[in-house]
Amino acid sequence: MAYNVAHFLAQQAVAQPTAAAVRAPVGHDGSGAIRYVARSFSELEAEAAATAHYFTAAGIQRGTRVLLMVRPGLDLIRIVFALFKMGAVPIVIDPGMGLKKFLRCVRHSQPAALVGITPAIWIARLFRPSFQGVTIKLGVGRGFEQKIDGFKSSGSFAVVDSAVDELAAILFTSGSTGPAKGVCYAHGMFLAQVNAIRQQYMIQPGEIDLPMLPVFALFNPALGMCTVVPNMNPSRPATVDPAQIVRAIEQNSVTNSFGSPALWTKIARYCERESIVLPSVRRILMAGAPVPPALMQQMRTIIPNGEIHTPYGATEALPVSSISASEVLQQTAARTQLGEGTCVGRPLPNVAVRVIQPVDGPITVIDAVQEVPAGAIGEIIVQGPSVTRAYDQLEQADADAKIADAIGHWHRMGDMGWLDAEGRLWFCGRKVERVLTASGAMYTDCCEAIFNAHPQVFRSALIDLGEGRPGVVIEPEKTAFPSSGSARASFIKSLKALAMSHTLTAPIQDFFFERSFPVDVRHNAKIHRLSLARKFATK
Repeated sequence: MAYNVAHFLAQQAVAQPTAAAVRAPVGHDGSGAIRYVARSFSELEAEAAATAHYFTAAGIQRGTRVLLMVRPGLDLIRIVFALFKMGAVPIVIDPGMGLKKFLRCVRHSQPAALVGITPAIWIARLFRPSFQGVTIKLGVGRGFEQKIDGFKSSGSFAVVDSAVDELAAILFTSGSTGPAKGVCYAHGMFLAQVNAIRQQYMIQPGEIDLPMLPVFALFNPALGMCTVVPNMNPSRPATVDPAQIVRAIEQNSVTNSFGSPALWTKIARYCERESIVLPSVRRILMAGAPVPPALMQQMRTIIPNGEIHTPYGATEALPVSSISASEVLQQTAARTQLGEGTCVGRPLPNVAVRVIQPVDGPITVIDAVQEVPAGAIGEIIVQGPSVTRAYDQLEQADADAKIADAIGHWHRMGDMGWLDAEGRLWFCGRKVERVLTASGAMYTDCCEAIFNAHPQVFRSALIDLGEGRPGVVIEPEKTAFPSSGSARASFIKSLKALAMSHTLTAPIQDFFFERSFPVDVRHNAKIHRLSLARKFATK
């Protein structure tokens, strides 16, 4: 069996050779419309093959670790598929995590080659110790196109016959609740992800996707979808101009899009303000943080011909489960608002989910776990063909996150949740962010839902103020931040009344305000509750 996903691009080049594979923005015309440079599937396949020939001539081989420092778009897609063809191993690190953390990831992953834009080449020179193993540096700039063109006469490039467990890529986690870690992806796992996404969401060749997380663009050639590169800074997704996203959707008749709830909140508010409807959209995938039911309801009127889905997973295991907005709004939203957590749906076919008694420290074998009964909150563990087996050279992280069994392994998601009578999984919050009070554990997603219903609250964060004393930090709506002592007192009084109206939140007496929460760099949606706890614990 062919496990290398690069085969899919060659297949699409035969199945739909003239269909658009990539459209990347290159400015605007006089009317404000976005101008694009486009490649068909046959052109993208030819350029990926030429790129593979160029990289081979430069010394990159099967198994070579290649650090990618390339902006999302045409270059990134053809480079990644070239590396897959060769059996080389791309390393992808979020640039938005900051230089110090980025360099730590580079040192740990030990790349032998660097493919990057001009600033990346300069960074490698300036911080030489972090790049000491890099012997090949290839720039991606104005001359890159010409270099590829020079190898087009070499013809096709035979895709290596990758084994199911052969290392395909190293993708770093966002580091939202700890240091970013390199996750080892095998070729068989990428193949399982592509098949799971296609089947779960019934994606058809010829669809048009606007992926607002760059790594998702890498699945599209395998799915036969055209990638419309969004006009946004991937390292600063919160700065996205919703007008540019909406214009791209309208101009390209986009059928599919992926983005965090933080991004879709901005886009939804813009569409409502401008009375915009997006009839071409068939599906939106929202992930990266729990999706508020109110946002789902708001988006339904904006995409009248589409459905919203919220897949659950992590860099280490994706996708695990999924649920549609229709099911949420009809069956689970009211329970979320009462503090039961966020329903993330039923596990996908071939994915197993268990909820176990939480354990601090490693669990060596699956026989050592104690499953909790349905309806009880515990630690979520998962198993399946798209669940990664290991981190990159991190034995302790493997010990902490992986559980061996007779047929393979389970991954500990680091999340708390429960399974309902219908077999659906409910997310209650990150394990490290729960507050262990004298009367029992309090969970972020459950408690925050109570305060998020307040009309002046944009979002909230449950934190541990020390020794199990719970507190809540409020990020008010922009126009509702208390500007005086009396306004602050009035706001807190209303929050305390809200807390006392629910058994779940009645113990909370301490409230704080923050104009803008610290969030993860990848989705700008996961709240850094631990840093908020450090800030307010002494207050």
